[in-house]
Amino acid sequence: MSDHPTPSARARELVAGAYDTHIHVAPDVMRRRIDDVSLARRFAEVGLAGFVLKSHYVPTAERAEVVRNAVPGVDVLGAITLNGSVGGLNPVAVEIAGRQGARIVWLPTVDCANQRECQACEPEGATPPMWAQLQADLAEQGIMAPAIDVVDSDGAIVPALREVLSLIAKHDMVLATGHLSGDEITTVVDAAADLGVRRIVVTHPEFTSQRLSVQVQRHLAERGALLERCFTTPYTGKVSWDTLFDHIRQVGPEHSLLSSDLGQPFNPPVEDGLALLADRLLEAGFTEDEVHVMAVTNTRRVAAAPSAVTA
Repeated sequence: MSDHPTPSARARELVAGAYDTHIHVAPDVMRRRIDDVSLARRFAEVGLAGFVLKSHYVPTAERAEVVRNAVPGVDVLGAITLNGSVGGLNPVAVEIAGRQGARIVWLPTVDCANQRECQACEPEGATPPMWAQLQADLAEQGIMAPAIDVVDSDGAIVPALREVLSLIAKHDMVLATGHLSGDEITTVVDAAADLGVRRIVVTHPEFTSQRLSVQVQRHLAERGALLERCFTTPYTGKVSWDTLFDHIRQVGPEHSLLSSDLGQPFNPPVEDGLALLADRLLEAGFTEDEVHVMAVTNTRRVAAAPSAVTA
C-alpha cells in the first residue's frame, strides 16, 4: 500500500543476507498480505536469504519444502506452534516436525494461559492481532482449546514440556517462548538450557502479553537466549519505539534478534520489514555494525545458516 514507509537503500544493503524468522503469510486460516511462494521471489529480489513460516495453528515444514523447490536460492524454513490445534505440548507433533526439518518450535501463543488472561490489555489505539477474532469465533462455537499450562502449581515445568524440550535438543531445533508470561519464560529458558537446547529465542519481549523487564531480559540473555525485536510491536502501537530502543541498548544488541512479524494485509510488505526496522534503529543512533549483528548475524544463527559473506 502506498501509505507505508519505504526502506532506504542503505538499510536494504545492511540487512542483505538476513533471515526473517517470524512472518505470517498465506495460505493461512486468516487473510494475509502475500502467499509464501510470491514472498520467496520478493526476498530473492531484495537480497534476503530466507524466512521461517509461522502459523499459530498448523505445522509448516511441508510447505517450506515445497516453496524451497519452487524458488531455488531462498531458504524457506518450517516451524510448529504448540497450540491446541496440534495437541498443545504434544511430543509426537514435535518429533514429527523435527523429522520433517522444522527449524523453530514455538511454545503456546494464542492458547497459553498467559495470553488468555492478557487479551484485553492492548494499549489504547493499538492494532489488535488478527488471531484475536479467530479465537473469538472459536469460543463462540464452543470449540476453543483449553488454556495450556507450561508450569505446575509448584512453578516447575510440566512433564510434557520437559519431553518437548528434550526433543527440541535432540533435533537441534530452535525453542521460541511464544506468548508465555515473564515468570514462565524464565523457568522455561532455564530448563531448556539445562536440557541442552542450543538456540533459544524469547518471542517479542515487548509485546502486550510479555512486557519483560530489562532485568529479566538480561537474565535470559545470560542463559544464551536471543531477545526478539519485532517490527510490528512498535509499528502497531503496542509499545513505543523509544522503549524498544532502550531495551536493546540496556540488554545489548549482541543479544537481540530482528524480525518483522509481518504478513497482515494492513501492514507494510513483508520483504520490507527488516530494512524498515534497520532504518528506525539507524535513526535512533545504533551503528551499522550493531544493526548487522541483530539483523544478519543473529538471524543466520537461528536459521543454522553459514555466516554471511561480506564484501
